Amino acid sequence: MPDTPRPAGPAGRTARPARPAPSTGPRSGRAPVHPGAWWLWALGLGVAATRTTNPLLLALLVAVSAVVVTARRPDAPWARSYGAFVRLALVVIAIRLVFTVVFGSAVPGDHVLVTLPEIPLPEWAQGIRLGGRVTAEGLVFACYEALRLAALLVCVGAANALAHPSRLLKSLPGALYEVGVAVVVALTFAPHLIADVRRLRAARRLRGRPDRGVRGVLQVGMPVLEGALERSVALAAAMDARGFGRTAYVSERVRRTTAALTLCGLLGVCVGTYGLLTASGGTYGPPVLIVGLVAALAGLRLGGRRSPRTRYRPDAWDARAWAVAASGAVVAPLLALAATRDPAALAPGVVPLVAPTLPLWPAAAILLGLLPLPLTPAPPSSEESP
Repeated sequence: MPDTPRPAGPAGRTARPARPAPSTGPRSGRAPVHPGAWWLWALGLGVAATRTTNPLLLALLVAVSAVVVTARRPDAPWARSYGAFVRLALVVIAIRLVFTVVFGSAVPGDHVLVTLPEIPLPEWAQGIRLGGRVTAEGLVFACYEALRLAALLVCVGAANALAHPSRLLKSLPGALYEVGVAVVVALTFAPHLIADVRRLRAARRLRGRPDRGVRGVLQVGMPVLEGALERSVALAAAMDARGFGRTAYVSERVRRTTAALTLCGLLGVCVGTYGLLTASGGTYGPPVLIVGLVAALAGLRLGGRRSPRTRYRPDAWDARAWAVAASGAVVAPLLALAATRDPAALAPGVVPLVAPTLPLWPAAAILLGLLPLPLTPAPPSSEESP
């Protein structure tokens, strides 16, 4: 069968078939992950950090969070808070060690590193020591405890660097919308303030004026405060124009039920979380936490009736969000199980001093936190972003 001749163009050449126009819809493969999934991922790693004092496992948790943050952190001012949390963690470790050196440690030890002059205290301050012996056992114990808190802070910093605060605000239930707005404004205020300070200092350097010292700080601080005040007034006007703070009418019975459910739910969440974080609360912690979460969610759903609102392009909680949240959340119960099966490996002793070892399957469980790397798309570069 002969081919159908193509229509000739004005110049007598055969016209090529028109190519289909490129799709202008959203590219699902490049769609960002739901911010709540990043928070669940980071909180799972943080809870896992509370179940061990092994410095190797804690360092592995921090390394996992650092790798994911480095690969998936977007180029935005709010995403640069991870370094601040790392520095805060280092400060926590330093303060814990200084307190151990100055006030001593309750951990006995025979390896005396240095003996500081001990200051006698009055009788009412018995039990407190200033100076004295500083042992290696006490310093190692303090370092293990500080590392655990530092790892928890770093995991929270990872959530701040990966989850967009504005998109997270859109996903909050209506009852928490006003609280979420206050938190987001507070979190975004500091990066804008730092950017203003850098811009003004660069401008002063270009003009040949000093940007350090008391005079430089005063001359930079006034424009920064003025800009912050103008930004606050503009934000307040925008919030008022969008109807922020206006509530709908609900009956008295619904308000009382909402308050009771929310209060009981928050108490249950606090008690259940405390049970999970302590070694003796493993029996009552999970059920109390589940009951508290159910009551709190019911209270938040009822409380959302006071602030009816719509969401513009809400973030979808898809299969990738489930996978990201599960990759971090599954680490916590696996580390809790390892702490009950092999407590010596997850909490190495300090009396006598022993070198910590790396338990294999808990370390493999922590590596599950790297699953967001193949599951999530890379953030757009500054050249691709509009």
